[in-house]
Amino acid sequence: MDEKQLAKLVKKTVAKASKPKSPQRKTYDSTLDVTRKPQTDEDLERNDFFEIMKTREF
Repeated sequence: MDEKQLAKLVKKTVAKASKPKSPQRKTYDSTLDVTRKPQTDEDLERNDFFEIMKTREF
């Protein structure tokens, strides 16, 4: 590889890596993704909390 090809490859790789990845959601209808709000850290914490509470017995 010469320097031009290497520079082009590095530029392509950096651009690909800098894109934010969207979380994978289990949906079967693409229109649902448009209407949903993006997930926040609070949502993730809340989901973890409820998963823990489900495993507990009262």
